[in-house]
Amino acid sequence: MNYYFLGIGGIGMSAIARYYKSEGFYVAGYDRVRGLICEELEGEGFDVHYEDDPSLIPLCCQDPALTVVVYTPAVPEDSREFCFFKNAGFKMYKRSQVLGEITRNERGLCVAGTHGKTTTSTILAHLLYQSSIECNAFLGGISNNYETNLLLSPNSNFVVIEADEFDRSFHYLHPYMAIVTSVDPDHLDIYGDVEGYRKGFEYFTSLIQPGGALVMKKGILLEPCLQKGVKLYTYSANEKADFYADNIRISEGEILFDFVAPTETVHDLKLGVPVLINIENSVAAMAVAWLNGITHNELRTALSSYAGIYRRFNVLVKNERVVLVDDYAHHPAEIRASIESVRKLYPNRKLTGVFQPHLYSRTRDFAEGFAESLSLLDELIMLPIYPARELPIEGVSSALIYEKVVCPVKQLVSKDQLLQVLSHREGEVILTLGAGDIDALVPKVAEMLKNEYLSIKKAQ
Repeated sequence: MNYYFLGIGGIGMSAIARYYKSEGFYVAGYDRVRGLICEELEGEGFDVHYEDDPSLIPLCCQDPALTVVVYTPAVPEDSREFCFFKNAGFKMYKRSQVLGEITRNERGLCVAGTHGKTTTSTILAHLLYQSSIECNAFLGGISNNYETNLLLSPNSNFVVIEADEFDRSFHYLHPYMAIVTSVDPDHLDIYGDVEGYRKGFEYFTSLIQPGGALVMKKGILLEPCLQKGVKLYTYSANEKADFYADNIRISEGEILFDFVAPTETVHDLKLGVPVLINIENSVAAMAVAWLNGITHNELRTALSSYAGIYRRFNVLVKNERVVLVDDYAHHPAEIRASIESVRKLYPNRKLTGVFQPHLYSRTRDFAEGFAESLSLLDELIMLPIYPARELPIEGVSSALIYEKVVCPVKQLVSKDQLLQVLSHREGEVILTLGAGDIDALVPKVAEMLKNEYLSIKKAQ
């Protein structure tokens, strides 16, 4: 059997593609853009092309009896290749359906939430993978520890999954245990309204298998629908719950805390990536790891060695002139958390944010929330919207947010202007934010800032 992926460069799609290749199947695919992930896939031996043209599909993938097609909702159904496969009667499955089938017979540890799910699932995967329990994992980000989004452990029947709510994808999963980090409204183009979004998460909790558990952030507005035999636990970073952090200490760029579980406390844990929001994410991850038998020493060692995720609060430049932090945050609550984390780490520096909105619909639906969060900056540099899968919406642009922001300094610039605008900065932290193609600009910004610093040091 062959597998062909429409949108193979997506973070979730590429993990499944890598899984099937590891199982010995022939895997190929199409993507609109030759991004970093696609370049890596090519280097790993995948056949990938970037023009929507059925004639470029490998011959071995043109037989409906021998090929399964996996697609992402980001690929339009009127695309030429999609129509070719559909009209020819190929078996076609959404990414979420395939992931559900892969994990049906394993103990799925599924992490859901508007924000925090990528970091929490990656921490959980690292904790288990480094322990005697081990795990497989399909991650929504590139782990800095392993430089991949797929972990495989042949001796383990645990699988960590980032449970994506977009397009109701997480409704195809079969969780043994689940974490819900947050239910702040998003994807209203899919769910209709706030109530519909929340009900999507409630249905997800009904899928947890008897004998399993739900670990839910304390205080979120969710009424879980649990099957008989499913246990409910709460977690928190700053108040008592079934699992919580206590005795939190922040000093000299390090964060230490105690992990309080229902029957015991693990003292003096060091957070590998010292960002405040990671305390909460780590507590959730440690709760599920603890419920599945990880030891104190395994927890302590793995948490301290956790190295983070590509584009999740990565510090790319750090010197006495300037600090550059890159973060994938693209929801108002995520942006607020990112800004507040930077403020805690660098309280005496000017904070400049570069934000690229992601999706016209999200910009329209949450313009007020974005503006409130971005107003916490000392300076805002706003880029045009990254449309991803969407067509323009009349009257919706970055200006919809920009005009509502009240920080002391703000600029609305094109991507081509960004390097010039950020040149010769001194005494500040630059925070790049967004889920679009800003990731292609960030390395150029980092290189420029490093070169400017080296030039000044040489001249002294």
